[in-house]
Amino acid sequence: MSTVTFDQISEHEQVMFCNDPHTGLKAIIAIHNTTLGPALGGCRMLPYKSEEEALTDVLRLSKGMTYKCVAADVDFGGGKAVIIGDPRKDKTPELFRAFGQFVQSLNGRFYTGTDMGTTPEDFVQAYKETSFIVGLPEEYGGNGDSSVTTAFGVMQGLRAVSQFLWGTDVLTERIFAVQGLGKVGFKVAEGLLKEGANVYVTDVDPETIAKLEEKAYQYPGHVQAVTADDIYGVGADVFVPCAIGGIINDETIERLKVKAVCGAANNQLLEDRHGKVLQAKNILYAPDYIVNAGGLIQVSDELYGPNKARVLKKTRALYDTLFEIFQSAEKKAVSTVEAANQFVEERLQKRARLNSFFSPDKPPKWRVRRL
Repeated sequence: MSTVTFDQISEHEQVMFCNDPHTGLKAIIAIHNTTLGPALGGCRMLPYKSEEEALTDVLRLSKGMTYKCVAADVDFGGGKAVIIGDPRKDKTPELFRAFGQFVQSLNGRFYTGTDMGTTPEDFVQAYKETSFIVGLPEEYGGNGDSSVTTAFGVMQGLRAVSQFLWGTDVLTERIFAVQGLGKVGFKVAEGLLKEGANVYVTDVDPETIAKLEEKAYQYPGHVQAVTADDIYGVGADVFVPCAIGGIINDETIERLKVKAVCGAANNQLLEDRHGKVLQAKNILYAPDYIVNAGGLIQVSDELYGPNKARVLKKTRALYDTLFEIFQSAEKKAVSTVEAANQFVEERLQKRARLNSFFSPDKPPKWRVRRL
């Protein structure tokens, strides 16, 4: 097992390696910041090439969750978990129960649920070992599929982009390039087709593309599939990344012909400096941790008692937050990444004095779930 250094986790409060030889579980839980409340973040399962790759991913993702929680105005901190393994062949109920035991050992410092490569049903197993699970199916007391709300939030982000650039939030006849048709990307692409937009799509699964093409006949919009490489260069208005992170980099930026980037993927920029590169090319970037916060809003709401109307109201407000970021960036002549980060850091400082670092000895005001 790799050695975690303080340099690697310099901004994080805690990193825990989880190993259970009996079930084959190898996982990492990263808690970035609990100033505003317990850490909250999904658990993804991927066949990482190395422990170092998994560690890098979980550290980036957990920090992003802190920013997402602050921007979405929920009283939680940032955390994330990754399980090293192929979700198509390494999943077992026992593995997720073992993972649940590690989550339980953190005594409420970390809540988790589904993410890339995992499903709500996986966490029904983990729920047998710990109460600190969110995003459960409705029959288990959860709010149901969080990808629906995430996709709704992305659509709100796209409307904010359209309003800022073209003076209307109507998406009809605009052209979008959707990268990835997973749980969220498929719903976003379908939503755009319903709006009457024209959509280029790409995905690693030809059957998923075929499914979307079949459904597209009932909508006013049009869909065209392209290769994974060609999606960057299509003549679209907005590039909508809904797959893996790090896809906005020196090479891909040079190929983009769009006016904006707005999608569901986490950590879309390979480095923060690429926000400035997009700015220099006059491409509006919608910070991903604001755009994709709908799922977070839904699962965090579960801890107060599920309320779908409250979730939709809060997710709809992402439009206003994003538009405020765009206006701030324009006024200050900075990138939208800088404007968003400044917005989050200022809010974090203002709220910090209202909360204290999590302590099991002091029952926190946000722990209202009936266990």
